Amino acid sequence: MKNPDVQQLSGSQNTADELTAAIGACKTGLKAVLFFSFFINLLTLAAPLYMLQVFDRVIGSGSIDTLIYLTLITVIAVLTLASLEMVRGRVMVRMGVWLEQSLSTSVFSTSITLASNSKDSVTVQGLRDVATLRNFLTGPAVFPIMDAPWLPIFLAIIFLLHPMLGWIATGGAVVLFTLAIINDLSSRQAMQQSSSASIKGLKQAEASVRNADVVMAMGLMSNLNRRWAKTNGEALDHLTTASNRSGMLSAASKFIRQGLQIAMMGAGAWLVLRSELTPGGMVAGSILLGRALAPVDQAIGSWKGAIAARSAYDRVKALLLTEAADKEKLDLPEPEGRLSVEKLAYAYSKEFEPVLRGLSFELAAGESLGIIGPTAAGKSTLAHLLMGTAIPEIGHVRIDGADMHTWNRHDRGRFLGYLPQNVELFEGTVTENIARMGDYEPADVVAAAQAANVHEMILSLPDGYETNIGEAGAVLSGGQRQRVALARALYGNPRLVVLDEPNSGLDLSGDSALIKSLRGLKENKVTSVLITHRPSILKKVDKILVLYPGGRYEFGDASSMLNKVSTPVAQATSNVEQEKGYAN
Repeated sequence: MKNPDVQQLSGSQNTADELTAAIGACKTGLKAVLFFSFFINLLTLAAPLYMLQVFDRVIGSGSIDTLIYLTLITVIAVLTLASLEMVRGRVMVRMGVWLEQSLSTSVFSTSITLASNSKDSVTVQGLRDVATLRNFLTGPAVFPIMDAPWLPIFLAIIFLLHPMLGWIATGGAVVLFTLAIINDLSSRQAMQQSSSASIKGLKQAEASVRNADVVMAMGLMSNLNRRWAKTNGEALDHLTTASNRSGMLSAASKFIRQGLQIAMMGAGAWLVLRSELTPGGMVAGSILLGRALAPVDQAIGSWKGAIAARSAYDRVKALLLTEAADKEKLDLPEPEGRLSVEKLAYAYSKEFEPVLRGLSFELAAGESLGIIGPTAAGKSTLAHLLMGTAIPEIGHVRIDGADMHTWNRHDRGRFLGYLPQNVELFEGTVTENIARMGDYEPADVVAAAQAANVHEMILSLPDGYETNIGEAGAVLSGGQRQRVALARALYGNPRLVVLDEPNSGLDLSGDSALIKSLRGLKENKVTSVLITHRPSILKKVDKILVLYPGGRYEFGDASSMLNKVSTPVAQATSNVEQEKGYAN
């Protein structure tokens, strides 16, 4: 079980409360919308009442003045109705936009955190779910739900016209509500299954596009297309099932509604013939019935949108519940850089043996550590643990005595520098990438570039520091991206720097620049951890950690460990270096 510190649990609750708080803040707006809805539904009575008066009074009395005044009053009521509907729509749009703005930042950061901590694929589906909630609130599907509570008012007025008409309308409303419930029960599971399959298909498509070079170079297009088509087909099958069921019930509801209109008109005519109802009452009753049952009928037609919004809400809630918020974590003073690893254990999943087991070592501030070992020995995993982007099963990673996960994430990032094995830069300029996409002082950017010995290389680019490197740094070569990423890692004078194979894409001059950077880190008392497959660079570090498969490890001073580095795996790595001309 992962380390469960109290602050993480408390933070998780607070993050989940953001959704509850955001929904709660919408209550004021919803009250206003319901207030408008009351008058909108009340003013809807203007048309049937106008017809009732015209048929029963104006035609009977022949009074032109009465007709003019009734028409004027009705036109004013209809204009007021249209104005209120416009205001209600604008309130819902603003509320939906506000809700998305309130949640999207937390959902975005949570998605990134989960992608860092999770062993599974995590996408930005949470942002799509927030957009789904916003579209539901700002779309037409929400208004029938708001108008439905006023159904009893229309039924009561129909009862006032005649009890028989009232019972016909009530019976029809009960049948339509029953169909709405059946529609929900019969299509909800299929819609959820369709949504899950669709999300899975999008993940597959995103992964394929992200690795387009491999797909095209190795002819994987047809295989991946077939795999995606299967997942997408499952989504479409479930959607078809839900749509067929919903469509059948929607058709049944329209038939019942039209049948009720016929029954209402026929019963009204029969009552008129029996002199129990006026012609105006007959027409008004038919109109009132249509207005009363319209929200129910519309709700059945738009039920898929409501189910999608409810599923999106559940996913957003579950997403935020997994986030360990930092709001209640104390702001600790700037660390010196003392690093200690205590009995660290980590496994990728319950089915696998721990890749790290009982690992312990310490580094004083300013010391450097070289980590070497065969593939799958846990070197990159250890880098994630040292950076706090992975949570150990057992044990602790501490900086200046404080567990890495007790630090506020923002502060922790300011004191840490990280160069991952697979370098990713962001679309923007070289300056923006070195400054970690935040506000910056030009002098700090140049200082970081000089510390990484990449200043001259950047100046040789077309626009120097203002060169736009394109998406994922596509304009730069692999070695240039790695050197810019090193400058990014050194930006802001961090106290602990972890470099995962920083020379994997470097030539001889890049290797030389890296060695100078390591020397500068030591002079500035920056603790550094270097993961490498090239034993030659280990001569520049203070301590060496050798990781072996199965969790075994050896740790000690570089002087005493250099001889042990010549294991079969390390020797094989050295041979590869010699072939490439990298070994000293």
